[in-house]
Amino acid sequence: MFGGGGLAAMKWLLGIYVALYLAALALLIIGTFGLFGQEQDPLSAVFLLPLGLPWNILADRMGVEGVMPFVLTPLLNIAIVWGLWRWVKGRRAAQ
Repeated sequence: MFGGGGLAAMKWLLGIYVALYLAALALLIIGTFGLFGQEQDPLSAVFLLPLGLPWNILADRMGVEGVMPFVLTPLLNIAIVWGLWRWVKGRRAAQ
C-alpha cells in the first residue's frame, strides 16, 4: 500500500500534527487566561478549528456548544491517523 518510506512519512506527519495540536492548545490556554502578559482573547481557539475538521462541523450540527469540541475533535483525527499507521505497520510486518 505504501512504499518503503511511506510508514516513516506517515509517522512524521502524525508527529507534526500532534505538535500543531499542542501549539494550538497552548495558544488557547494563553489567550483564554491572559498568561505571559497577553490580553485575554476570545478568538484564541481559532487555531484548533482546522485541526478538528470535519468533526467539529458535525458536533456543531448536532448542537454541541462550547469550547470542548474545538479541544477534543483534533484528538479524533490523531487517533484515526495513529490507528491507520498501526494497521499498515502490522500488515507490512505480516508480509
